[in-house]
Amino acid sequence: MLDLTQILAFSVAMGIGAAIPGPGMAALIARSVSGGTLSGFCLLGGLVLGDLIYLSFAVFGLAMIAEYFNPLFQLVRWGAALYLCYLAWQFWFANPQVIVVGKPAKKEELLSAAISGLTITLGNPKTIAFYLGLLPVVINLETVSLQSWALMLVPITILVHLGVGTLCIFAAVRIRHLLSSRRAQQQLFRGVAAIMIAAAVAMLVR
Repeated sequence: MLDLTQILAFSVAMGIGAAIPGPGMAALIARSVSGGTLSGFCLLGGLVLGDLIYLSFAVFGLAMIAEYFNPLFQLVRWGAALYLCYLAWQFWFANPQVIVVGKPAKKEELLSAAISGLTITLGNPKTIAFYLGLLPVVINLETVSLQSWALMLVPITILVHLGVGTLCIFAAVRIRHLLSSRRAQQQLFRGVAAIMIAAAVAMLVR
């Protein structure tokens, strides 16, 4: 089991990692501005799921398996990078529209938001570096049991990301009126696109 020091260290490191701006938070803000609160939470759910996948990789030593299945992981890496480029293309050429508050989101849009969140996290170099590089320094993974993973690490990961993500979503929704102009929306979307491209390049050249 993990002691209190390791739990606190993990929580603090997780909070800092979640708060550092990256493609995930950029997409979350853009999606919340354009699609509203529900769409933002769907994307946030995808982000959290991606973090839980990497957490499981780190805890159960699946990073070592990558040494034996390197071609598969290379394929996944390239696929994630290409998807980030596709999202960047969509954001860059997005057509600014009038923001309608209270407009119900379509199921297809919500599903697309969740998938985007998952893919962004899986292709985010910051997330990879945290779970496969920094996490073993923060806590002793050899002391992590299935019980501590399920009862401690998973809930902490979910709560921290939900806390940080919720703040970003509500902040983005509050400033929607400031982005009513086409120029403001275009600047936001192209800024997000630039972050996506930077993340994709960093993932391929690391």
